[in-house]
Amino acid sequence: MKPRTFRTRLLAVAALALIVAPAAVTAHAASKEIIELQTQVQQLLDQVQRLQSTFDTKFGVLQHMAEQTADEANKMTSAVNAMQQKMDAESQATSGKVDTVSGQVQSLNDSVDELKTRIAKLDKSISDLQTQLQQLQSQPNPGAAPGTTPGAGPGAMPGGAPAPGAPDNGAPPAGNGAGPGPTAATPQIQAPPLKETYQSALRDFNSGHDKLAATEFQDVVHYYPLDDLAGNSQFYLGEIAYQQPHFEDAINAYNAVLEGFSGNAKAPAAQLKKGLALLALSRREAGIHELRLLIQRHPQTPEAAQARRKLSGMGVRTTASSK
Repeated sequence: MKPRTFRTRLLAVAALALIVAPAAVTAHAASKEIIELQTQVQQLLDQVQRLQSTFDTKFGVLQHMAEQTADEANKMTSAVNAMQQKMDAESQATSGKVDTVSGQVQSLNDSVDELKTRIAKLDKSISDLQTQLQQLQSQPNPGAAPGTTPGAGPGAMPGGAPAPGAPDNGAPPAGNGAGPGPTAATPQIQAPPLKETYQSALRDFNSGHDKLAATEFQDVVHYYPLDDLAGNSQFYLGEIAYQQPHFEDAINAYNAVLEGFSGNAKAPAAQLKKGLALLALSRREAGIHELRLLIQRHPQTPEAAQARRKLSGMGVRTTASSK
């Protein structure tokens, strides 16, 4: 080999080395940066994994706490519902007891009213007996001598003739047209027959002859105030006034039935019509009270059912709310 050629090749190799050496250095530097980047990326991935793990752990804790809270809320709701049901049951039981006590008190009041009615009837009977006794005592003595003139002297004879030996002055004898004779007893008004009068009044009422029926019903009340038919007559007097309509007079007649004949069969109807009359007069509270009182006193009667329908139609409870 020639020295020149060897030199040339050596120069070429040196030149090549000079060219390759920076490239190798550059490649080595690039490889180091990639490794650092890879290291940083791996560190980031590790941090993300740790964050994910921490998040999952905390999310699980929160989910568990939420489930516990929901369970406690459900338990609380169940406890509140149970307490509410218990309170409702106790309220209903208390209301039932109050209604029972109210019914018993009302029954006692009804018994007292009935006793008062009986006492009033007894007082009326005693008063009638006293009146009859006074009339009997005031009647003239049937054993007195007929024709005797009250106020005649001791020498007067029956018929007004002078006693023997008495001077005759020619005056007309007393009692022979000179003055009024013995006082006549006042004739007693005979009471009309009870049942016939009541039946006639009922026929006239059903026929629409209200005035005649009212007169006959008033006769029953006047002449037979203690009979049950007098209570019926008071009711029909209220019905006649209700139909006219004279609601105040009707209420007075119905009150006469409820106060004087509380045990009468017409008492529930009288209380119903009294409540309706009060409502017709715009006395709402008083009318509602009467209808509720009817339902409480006579709950199984048709009148009570009619009162319930009336109150329901008005949007009112059939019983007063207990406080």
